[in-house]
Amino acid sequence: NIRLTEWTKDKATGEFTPETKLVETTVGRALLSEILPKGLPFANINKALKKKEISRLINTSFRKCGLKETVVLADKLLQNGFRLATRAGISIGIDDMLVPKEKYGLIERAEKEVKEIEQQYVSGLVTAGERYNKVVDIWGKTGDEVGKVMMSQLSKQKTIDRNGNEVDQESFNSIYMMADSGARGSAAQIRQLAGMRGLMAKPDGSIIETPITANFREGLNVLQYFISTHGARKGLADTALKTANSGYLTRRLVDVTQDLVVTEDDCGTDQGIATRALVEGGEVIESLRDRILGRVPALDVLHPETQQVVIPAGTMLDEDALDILEAAGVDEVKVRTPLTCATRFGLCAKCYGRDLGRGGLVNAGEAVGVIAAQSIGEPGTQLTMRTFHIGGAASRAAIASSVEAKSDGIIGFNATMRYVTNGKGDLVVISRSGEIIIADQHGRERERHKVPYGATLNVKADQTVKAGVILATWDPLTRPIITEFAGKAKFENVEEGVTVAKQVDEV
Repeated sequence: NIRLTEWTKDKATGEFTPETKLVETTVGRALLSEILPKGLPFANINKALKKKEISRLINTSFRKCGLKETVVLADKLLQNGFRLATRAGISIGIDDMLVPKEKYGLIERAEKEVKEIEQQYVSGLVTAGERYNKVVDIWGKTGDEVGKVMMSQLSKQKTIDRNGNEVDQESFNSIYMMADSGARGSAAQIRQLAGMRGLMAKPDGSIIETPITANFREGLNVLQYFISTHGARKGLADTALKTANSGYLTRRLVDVTQDLVVTEDDCGTDQGIATRALVEGGEVIESLRDRILGRVPALDVLHPETQQVVIPAGTMLDEDALDILEAAGVDEVKVRTPLTCATRFGLCAKCYGRDLGRGGLVNAGEAVGVIAAQSIGEPGTQLTMRTFHIGGAASRAAIASSVEAKSDGIIGFNATMRYVTNGKGDLVVISRSGEIIIADQHGRERERHKVPYGATLNVKADQTVKAGVILATWDPLTRPIITEFAGKAKFENVEEGVTVAKQVDEV
């Protein structure tokens, strides 16, 4: 515990008042507290300062203390970084690459599943394409699972706290600290060191279905080494070829958007796009707060229960306004957007929103089109480098085969959802754009899941469900054709040798 003096700024007078507090912290954070500008609370650095946290600290400092103080803070951070990094650092050894015990069990299970699929292929139950897709999918999932158990083993270590109890705390494993802090490396790279290298891509982009089950700590055998060279070559070739493409993309984007300039303050439109949190597969990918920060509402934002105006139309939604919205429980806001701007030539400031470089509403004359073009083009170069860094390991997302409820609520279906009951009494979806909606007791939508054609529904409309319940399941690699009516199947215009040819698969 240390005694600290914090300075609080009075918004009206702009004067600072000192306040002494007792805080529980670490030596490093105490050293860092000496460079904090006045008016920035110690709570901002009393946590693990990873890459994102440091940028958040600079951002908070800029918003609260202004430009000059922030420049000084950034400079002192840099000097402290250099000074302390030379006094203490980390070293890594082969023992830091902890291979998880569960790895071998997971690989054995995957090999069994692959054998079953090979049997099905030999028996003629699945085609060569389906067999390849299923095998690649199994190995992709297994690689991810090995990566998960490895990271969970690396990230925690047991220690005795000051009361003598054994507790789990965040690990001081050197490799984990490097990746977790955002300094260097990523989970994908650690997975190759201590998990399994996984599937490799050929130079033409196709995935080799035999995975590399070994990792760099265990060492690769000859076959695995030669499969690896495929991926490494692909990484180098991609980096050389695609860098030119991404530069060309930026040039074309600038060419298209260069006449988009902010020409007036307000075009007066009430058009906009209704925005809510971005949810995919039941997981919140981007919260409502992140999506509408710095935008301007097209209509008054009303309190969902009292229907009183919480934020009037035309006000820029800054951090304080979003705190008010979150407290009121608003889950959808219609925000103005350049797509619906009524300005004849160029854009208006209200439809564009915040100038992210300065924190206020965008100024007239700002070339927002060129900024947008460069913002899209610039990461293109980085993405090309990524294949090189992970050494050509194939990154293929595991295909979803079920959806589960993330929150408690009442089930509803969208207007286009259609389903039939099969002989076993299961509900089978026969619509292409069906969605399951979960609403709370006030009727507010909490989450929404797309359900593909041929999925089996495990829930009925108006049923109450708890979080974690599987709502629907399906086979992602086969495309069934489902009859909507019971009856007899009959062939029409099927004549052998004329409209149908017999073909036997080669084994």
